[in-house]
Amino acid sequence: MVVDEQTDLSRGANEYVIATNVRRRGERITRIVNVYNQKNTHSGERPASKLNWQRVIRQGSTVLAGAFNAHSIRWDPRCQVQRDAVFWEDVIDENGLEIGNDGEATHHWTREGHEGESVIDLTLANRSITKWSILADDNHPTGSDHEVIEWEVEVDRQEEAGHERVVGWNLAAMTEEDAKAAEKLWMELAKGGAHLEAECKADEVEQEAARC
Repeated sequence: MVVDEQTDLSRGANEYVIATNVRRRGERITRIVNVYNQKNTHSGERPASKLNWQRVIRQGSTVLAGAFNAHSIRWDPRCQVQRDAVFWEDVIDENGLEIGNDGEATHHWTREGHEGESVIDLTLANRSITKWSILADDNHPTGSDHEVIEWEVEVDRQEEAGHERVVGWNLAAMTEEDAKAAEKLWMELAKGGAHLEAECKADEVEQEAARC
């Protein structure tokens, strides 16, 4: 698996947005973007909303996941007051993103003796989301008031026509002439090598290993 962080896509908001390309053998690249849509304590702005999201979102292969801190009836059936949601609703519509959330609360809070819950942690993708669930978290191992979310998206496999995976030595196509040539080459290489015996020295072993 190859993992490549795309820091240029989140320039100016690197503490709030992390874009990473992930590719496994036989699959096309999937871009996973972690979002923390929080206000900057100094400017009061939300750096995540300043990015060019059409550039961040890779066509057909992007998942956005994280704390969006936005309240909307579109992903939270208990929402009574929309707040900080218009921007993300536009990103969803303009980029054809699917909302993976099923309406279950992802955030539980207690303030001044009052308790509440909401959906502010979202999973959005322009690839089919095949699984979305909140993991059982009775003991709150993360120490957070946000739930742990597990999701999966449909795999986009890449055709590898004409390629054969070889593990170890592939001698199936070797001809008799190839075998004789290999034997001759090995004999020539062996002439200049040390003849290792039980009494050989450590440096002789290292030299022979480097030559091989």
